Amino acid sequence: MAENLQDIMHCTDLVHDLPNHLVISLLNRKRWHLAFVKINCSRALLSLFNEILAKHNDISNSILPASASFLISIDQPREDTCYFSNVNRTILSKVVKEKNLDELFKLGGAKGIAVSLKTDANRGIDGATEDIFLRQEEFGSNTYSKPPTMGFFHFIFEAFKDPTILILLVCAALSLGFGIKENGPKEGWYDGGSIFVAVFLVISVSAISNFRQSRQFDKLSKVSDNILIEVMRNGRRQQLSIFDIVVGDIVCLKIGDQVPADGLFLDGHSLQVDESSMTGESDHVEVNQDLNPFLFSGTKVTDGYARMLIASVGMNTTWGEMMSTISRDSNEETPLQSRLNKLTSSIGKVGLAVAFLVLVVLLVRFFTGNTTDENGNKEFNGFGKTTVDDVINGVLGIIAAAVTIVVVAIPEGLPLAVTLTLAYSMKRMMSDQAMVRRLSACETMGSATTICTDKTGTLTLNQMKTTKFWLGKECVEGKNYISIPTDVLELLHQGVGLNTTGSVYVSTALGIEFYGSPTEKAILSWAVLELNMDLEKVQRNCSIVHVEAFNSEKKRSGVLMKKNDDDTIHAHWKGAAEMILAMCSHYYDLEGNMNHLNDFERMKFDQIIQGMAASSLRCIAFAYKQVLEVEHVTPSRQPKIQDNGLTLLGLVGLKDPCRPGVKKAVEECQYAGVNVKMITGDNIFTAKAIATECGILRLNEEMDDGLVVEGVEFRNYTEEERMEKVDKICVMARSSPFDKLLMVQCLKKRGHVVAVTGDGTNDAPALKEADIGLSMGIQGTEVAKESSDIIILDDNFASLATVLRWGRCVYNNIQKFIQFQLTVNVAALTINFVAAVSAGEVPLTAVQLLWVNLIMDTLGALALATEKPTMELMGKPPVGRTEPLITNVMWRNLLAQALYQIVVLLTLQFKGESIFGVSEKVNNTLIFNTFVLCQVFNEFNARKLEKKNVFEGIHRNKLFLGIIGITIILQVVMVEFLKKFADTERLNWSQWGFCVGVSAGSWPIGWVIKCVPVSRKPIFSYVNWKMLSCM
Repeated sequence: MAENLQDIMHCTDLVHDLPNHLVISLLNRKRWHLAFVKINCSRALLSLFNEILAKHNDISNSILPASASFLISIDQPREDTCYFSNVNRTILSKVVKEKNLDELFKLGGAKGIAVSLKTDANRGIDGATEDIFLRQEEFGSNTYSKPPTMGFFHFIFEAFKDPTILILLVCAALSLGFGIKENGPKEGWYDGGSIFVAVFLVISVSAISNFRQSRQFDKLSKVSDNILIEVMRNGRRQQLSIFDIVVGDIVCLKIGDQVPADGLFLDGHSLQVDESSMTGESDHVEVNQDLNPFLFSGTKVTDGYARMLIASVGMNTTWGEMMSTISRDSNEETPLQSRLNKLTSSIGKVGLAVAFLVLVVLLVRFFTGNTTDENGNKEFNGFGKTTVDDVINGVLGIIAAAVTIVVVAIPEGLPLAVTLTLAYSMKRMMSDQAMVRRLSACETMGSATTICTDKTGTLTLNQMKTTKFWLGKECVEGKNYISIPTDVLELLHQGVGLNTTGSVYVSTALGIEFYGSPTEKAILSWAVLELNMDLEKVQRNCSIVHVEAFNSEKKRSGVLMKKNDDDTIHAHWKGAAEMILAMCSHYYDLEGNMNHLNDFERMKFDQIIQGMAASSLRCIAFAYKQVLEVEHVTPSRQPKIQDNGLTLLGLVGLKDPCRPGVKKAVEECQYAGVNVKMITGDNIFTAKAIATECGILRLNEEMDDGLVVEGVEFRNYTEEERMEKVDKICVMARSSPFDKLLMVQCLKKRGHVVAVTGDGTNDAPALKEADIGLSMGIQGTEVAKESSDIIILDDNFASLATVLRWGRCVYNNIQKFIQFQLTVNVAALTINFVAAVSAGEVPLTAVQLLWVNLIMDTLGALALATEKPTMELMGKPPVGRTEPLITNVMWRNLLAQALYQIVVLLTLQFKGESIFGVSEKVNNTLIFNTFVLCQVFNEFNARKLEKKNVFEGIHRNKLFLGIIGITIILQVVMVEFLKKFADTERLNWSQWGFCVGVSAGSWPIGWVIKCVPVSRKPIFSYVNWKMLSCM
């Protein structure tokens, strides 16, 4: 008994200690299971113990009732066993979703919940692996469950929806049935079975291509969804993937950021968010600590900055619930695809008309007894003499031939070629630092005539460094910083340390680290390293009353602060030098004296600012004012920071060097006939200096009238003046987002195809208005990225020039394929129609025509749609909005090649048997083989629309050579080994030599025809053919 009691006491001790070991047990599943085994053991012992008690009531009152009662309550886990006290995912999710202030205050507000989540409100969570694991176990991860992607069989099913394919399958089924009935299973399956195999081959290749494209889009969407978020962990700001955010994290938000998950406002100033994605309301919502501390994932910050506490992630957020029901549409139809669909429809109508005529002619000849079988016997001898099976077989063969002509005539390979070249170019552009968000941008970029680019980060490195500081009219450098008066230095520390969205992290291991925008980091590093500013001390000695955050319209930021030791209140401003100077009435000199800022002194400061700007420096000014009285502050009413009568504290000059290679990229764009315009918020002198350095302006052009304007000047022009001058403008300085939008609208009215770069929230209207919006992947806000078509991942203008080159390549590849395919269409339709009308039969069987269809649609698309861009493309002018898809050059090339093929094949059709002394079946094989090889040789001609040397750079396109090789091998197999399947006869060496020699004749013909000049005026502009208007 004593041993049993000891075992029970041991088990109860284990269970009693369970809450203290819960964290470890969650991380170690084996220990967790072991603990439960021991607990179950204690229950068994307890049962035995109760039996003993029932027999020995005399000792029941003396043995540990407390322990026994504890063991009985094991089945009901105590609430305090939870690692996170007072909160769980349901409570937090409900509080935020319902905006329940009462419940929030019961939980202690945002800071109370932070305590419950074991989050330090200043330093964030510690970020240890075990801690992250626990939070994900308890509250989930920040990922969304999306509807399943479409599988391979979905694309097979979609391919079967094609009406012509369905008709062919019906014909194949009937032909198979009658063939087996007539000739038996061994011989009768060939005709019908061959069509089945050919149709399934075409369907499979199409489905595989579409399936791979779908997977490509899924991969790209994962990359585009992977947003970097600035998070505070263990006192250090760091950028993490949005998918790595956990409940309890403290996220730093600024203008343009996307809120990564549902959460609560911790601290910040002037925070406004756009909740239109959630509510549909366009008005911005103010978020603060008292009235509305709730933040929702998917919303965008439009003003101010703040820190938020993450309360719900992933599927527990409102955005997560919405995303689970939305699937990304990867079937976006681009403008080029739309034009090609119209072209396909037009050609299809012609093919349908030809096929109908062939059907009528063949049926008439069949029922009038003018057709014979392989043995020379009439196929139809009257309804009484010819069996029903023979009639049906004959009619089915005619219908199959007519339907196959339609299949060949309809160039369904055109949309496939667009899809292939777009998917290929998207993948390659990704490796060239450009992520395509909208497919249409790939092709539209090839037509761009004007690029409106930002300066900072695009033309320059966006690696700011403070190189100049002016106190009064004196430049302070190096050791002279110690000469700055103490009171002025204190004011500078306040102006830099409090009026900032950046931060400083000091550690013994990493030293001093600076966080924030490049401008903020440059100023903070200068203040800490040169002015010996202790940011933590400054923020500890002062408290912030109100903040006006910086944005690209105001070009300044202000802070109203109170000194804790004497309760004096100061207003500090920081921003564009000339704007801050205009707000000042006094300035400090190097001796610490405050001087009046008269017109003469103001002119001196203007000259200092212009001098720094001419040296490509960004000029920032600091100013302050002591405020005697502040309005009563309430959550609904914030005080206005005084912005007049300020005292200038100093001017700093930030150097941002131009990117290496940017001048070459600008020249490359200009060589391609694309105008490059720089639109910047910097002053006109800095803008001129950078534009000249980058090659946008030339030295002798710099002072020409109208090349450089300021935003306000452009804004104040009349509509007529803007339209007249917009083409000439190369640089627009001190521009607002509205000025950028206005320029884009003017350029589009002038007929330009406009590409615009942008990184700020306020750039969104211009990015949407432009034909191609390009946002910056590093400095760009989420709002700008969502409004753009392409994201430049490295913020480099050289990548933009690469995008231009790829855009032209996409358009050019499509034109190559159109020329190649239309050559086949014209030749095949003409040959079959002439042969049907004159001889009463078509030389190419259904299987042979389907094989030709496969070569030109799928393999041809792969070969021609994956050509890489060349510098030759950049030497051509941009493609205009109204330029036809099929140019005169293409008509010249394709008609010459089609005519050659028609002459050769019709000669073989009517004279081949007598010329070569062969049977009809061998002659038909010669026609089929020559026709296919003509397409193989013509693929080389299609590589170059205008250049005579079609082999240039061919060794670099391994895919093209591989497809040509595969096509030739398969053709040999079709002719020599699949006689019954393809209805062919084996050819001898001389016959093969003839086929290759005649087909190779397309090369010299292609060379000669390219010597014939053609007019640039579209051929169909002379006639108004509605059906061909899409060409």
